[in-house]
Amino acid sequence: MNLFGLSKAPVSSTPTGNKGTGELGEEIAVNFIFNLGYRIIERNFRCKGGEVDIIARDPGDKSLVFIEVKARRGLSYGVPQLAVTPFKQRQISKAALTWLSKNRLHDTNARFDVIAILLHTDGLYAIDHIKNAFDLAYQ
Repeated sequence: MNLFGLSKAPVSSTPTGNKGTGELGEEIAVNFIFNLGYRIIERNFRCKGGEVDIIARDPGDKSLVFIEVKARRGLSYGVPQLAVTPFKQRQISKAALTWLSKNRLHDTNARFDVIAILLHTDGLYAIDHIKNAFDLAYQ
């Protein structure tokens, strides 16, 4: 696990509700991977089978990375990464396969990462980037 220390959220106001939490989490995740040198290819790709939050290119091994972002404001439901259930993994996998097919990139080296963000009330957050969080799941 790559659990980093607390950082300050990159927005001036903290949105509320699940949608606001998710949007803030995605902004934090995009800034985080951008600062690691990743190239963002697409955000919020949706298709009939599912959705991928972020599609990016890893600067190290040039892999295509399908990233699921999970953000929470507390631990009452457990750590954010626990929300990436086997069902959710299948949905992300279906969306990734659709994206690869649409872009004719079937032979591309790819992986699935999870970025888990725990938001604190003071605008600080902790982030955990889990590389190769799960394998392709399509059954």
